Parts: sequence; structure tokens; C-alpha cells
Amino acid sequence: MFESVRSFFRAFHIPTAAELEREYLNGAANRVDLEFRQRQVDRGMFRNIGA
Repeated sequence: MFESVRSFFRAFHIPTAAELEREYLNGAANRVDLEFRQRQVDRGMFRNIGA
């Protein structure tokens, strides 16, 4: 019973900025792409959400 309630609440989980950054970095195709994405994250690409 608790598992169904837990899965219901997980369906409405709003990802944090750190989770979004990690997903974005994990999607890099190669090292050059990863370095590009790291620079974007360092510039605050995901930290300015809602501002």
C-alpha cells in the first residue's frame, strides 16, 4: 500500500537544479561536448530558472 502512495508522489516530483544539471551533463556525446556543457552549467544555465 505504501509503495503505491510513494509512486504516486514520485510522479509529481519537480527536479532540482542539481538534478537537471546532472542529467544535462550525462547526455554528453563525447568529451568535447561534455566540456561545452560544463561551461554552460558553470555560467548558470540551470540556476536562473524562475528568475
